[in-house]
Formats: sequence, structure tokens, C-alpha cells
Amino acid sequence: MSLQDVRRRLPIVDALPKPRTRAIPLVPPGEMPRPRLAVWEFTLACDQKCLHCGPRAGHRRQDELSTEEALALVDELAAAGVGEVVLIGGEAYLRNDFILVIRAIRAAGMDATMTTGGYNLTPERAEAMVEAGITSVSVSIDGLEASHDLVRAVPQSWQRAFAALRHLRAAGSKIAVNTQINAYTRTELEELLVLIAAEGVHSWQLQLTVPHGNAADHPELIVQPYMFLELFDALDRVLRRAAALKVRIWPANSLGYFGPLEQRLRGHLKRRTGHYDGCDAGSAALGIESDGTIKSCPSLGGPTNIGGSIRERSLWEIWTQAREFRELRERTVEDLWGYCRECYYGPTCLGGCTAVSEPLLGRPGNNPYCHHRALELDRMGLRERVEMVRAAPATGFGTGLFQLVREPKDPAGRATTAPVIEGPRVSRAVEGRGPGRAVSLDE
Repeated sequence: MSLQDVRRRLPIVDALPKPRTRAIPLVPPGEMPRPRLAVWEFTLACDQKCLHCGPRAGHRRQDELSTEEALALVDELAAAGVGEVVLIGGEAYLRNDFILVIRAIRAAGMDATMTTGGYNLTPERAEAMVEAGITSVSVSIDGLEASHDLVRAVPQSWQRAFAALRHLRAAGSKIAVNTQINAYTRTELEELLVLIAAEGVHSWQLQLTVPHGNAADHPELIVQPYMFLELFDALDRVLRRAAALKVRIWPANSLGYFGPLEQRLRGHLKRRTGHYDGCDAGSAALGIESDGTIKSCPSLGGPTNIGGSIRERSLWEIWTQAREFRELRERTVEDLWGYCRECYYGPTCLGGCTAVSEPLLGRPGNNPYCHHRALELDRMGLRERVEMVRAAPATGFGTGLFQLVREPKDPAGRATTAPVIEGPRVSRAVEGRGPGRAVSLDE
């Protein structure tokens, strides 16, 4: 099929979007942080059935933004100072107007990127995206073929993800890969790196599978905190190999912090500090759901993260005034608890990624998924693991409740010593653990 045929099948914007009618206040630099990144769930419709999907995608929301509303939102994002808009889903290409919106984002002076599973990203769609001005596309590939297909829960998903990379590259797009690190993929990263490097990717984003939405129903996917020691040993090798293959490693906020690899992981991303310097949610990044809901964190949902709807308030008003955004920006060390409250890096880190700690323990400020923390506990002969206390509701981004168990790393010690329980209020005996009782640090 020729590009001319694509143009007949997929809508292309013929003119710039009409100017918005509602004025957006321009605040002088320094008075209010501006959002640099917007992650936009363009539709909840999806052609895969991922076991780790936070929003539980599959079918479109009942009241998704119309094309006209989406184009008006593009104007608001540009006026707010956003530099990059990432279209995600579900699958963004399952909306027929996704090409219109890509073109509008580019016409407004912003980068338009996309994160996709690529299952039905055909050569025709790839060509249309490039013609519309897509800046880069990241295809989700979660481990080697068996692991990926298991997690994505549709046949030939892995093969079609690689096909999507090739379609995009042939069309002239820059390409990248993103990978969920889970209990299956954590041992496959080195082999996967070689495969994706051969496809010509410029970057590889690595992130942890977080236990909310579908992933909360599959706790077997979740990497345990004590596994960070082995994981970061593997990442050390990955970093060395990636440098030789000229693939840039891009660690998500969920992967860290302050261990011996921190400078090599983030030095090229955090030029001012060279290390993780706190969660960007609500201060540099925002999320958009397909019905116009504006969130402080792109990877979370629910009332504690939703600042309002674009149908009721302007984007700038939500960004500057919503309590859910202000609370994230104004966090201090006083909001930390548990181990993080006493950590040397607490004032800088502030408990790491909110999208990890909140789904686990019900509130941010204490994050067991930390390389520095795992190393320190190991030095003391201890380890941490999480176990589910309450299952998640069957809602998008629904969170269950986990408790954090701190125990001797030596099996003999675990047989005779009561663990420490950190998280939800718990004061129960732990059967078969020897004398004493479980101790809750929240008691």
C-alpha cells in the first residue's frame, strides 16, 4: 500500500487547529514549575490483554474526549509549556484520529512520541505517523518470547512487537524499546539487549512492574525487594554491554536509587546532579486519561491523584491549584516514614517513585524498591519482601494492600526470629516463625 493510499484511509490535518477561546494565564518563569512532559492515555481500547496493565485496558471509556476536545487540549498543553506529549493507551492507534492529534502536537511546537505494544502497528500506520511528524516511538517488549507472550496474553505478541519496530524504522521513525522488569524478565535483560540493539533502537527504558490494576491480581509477577541485589548485578553488565552497542539506558523513576550504579544509570539524564532527585509527578510531569481527567502521576489513578477534568477546569488551573498537585510539590522529609524517614538520602529522594510506594503500602514516603536500601539491609544480615494483605478492586489502577516483611537473609535465622512488619497496621502472630510476634512499625 502506498502512502497516498494511507492518506485516503487515515485522516490527516489539513490546517492548524483553531485557536482556543479560553485564555490561559502566562506566569513568569520561577513562580510556578511548568509541566515538561504530558503522558496521554489517548484511548483505553487495547488489542492485548496484559497481566500487568495498570488501567486494565481493553475497551474504550464510555466518554472519551472527542476529536475537537483533544485538539483543544493540545493547545492547552502547549500554552502550559509542555515540551513532549507521549501518546499511550490502551493503544493510541486504535483511535482513527490519532494522526490528527500527532500532527497538531507537532504544529504546536511540541515533540510527539508514542509508547505502544505494536500488535497491530502496520506499515501503513507507521508511514502515516512519520508523515504526521512523530518524533520517536517506543515499543513495549517484556523479555524474551515466552515471557513476553505470557504477560501480554495474546499469541505472537513478541514477534509482532519486533515487526512493529521494523515497520517504524522502515518508515523513517526513530525507535526505542521499553521493558517491564518482573519476576520473569529480570533474568533476561542481557539477552534482550542484544536483540533490540540489532533493530537499531536509540534508547531502552527499564521500569518495574507495579502491583496495581491487573498486576495486583498477579503478585507472582512482582520482583521482591531483596532481588534488587541480583537485579543490579545484571544491570551492571547491561550498562557495560549497552555502551558498547550504543544503546542509551533510560531508567524510569521506579528503578533506583543511590546505589553504586546511580551515576552510570542517570548521569546522562540528570546533568545537574547526576543522580535521582525526586519524583517528577505534579512538578514536571502530568498524566491525562482518555476522558480528560488530569492526574499528577501518569502511572497512577484514583482520587488521591486526580486533580480535575479538562471539561470542568482549564489545564493551567488544575496544574496550579489542584490540591493533588500541590501536595506532591510541597512534600518534605516530614512526609517520609518507616525506613525512608531515617535514610541519609531522604531529603533528596523523598521516598522515590510515588507509583511504587502508593500501590504497595497505601501512601507514599516509604519505598522498599531501593538499591541503596537493599545493600544496607544486606550488610546488616537482613532482607525485605512484600506480601499481599488485601486484593485490589476490579477497577482501573485499583490498588490492593501489601505489607513489608523485614527478616534475616539467612534461612536459619528466618526460622527462629520473628520478622518486622512495616506497612498497614498489623499486630498478628506469625505462625511457624519461632518465638515472639510480628512487629508493626506503624503501631
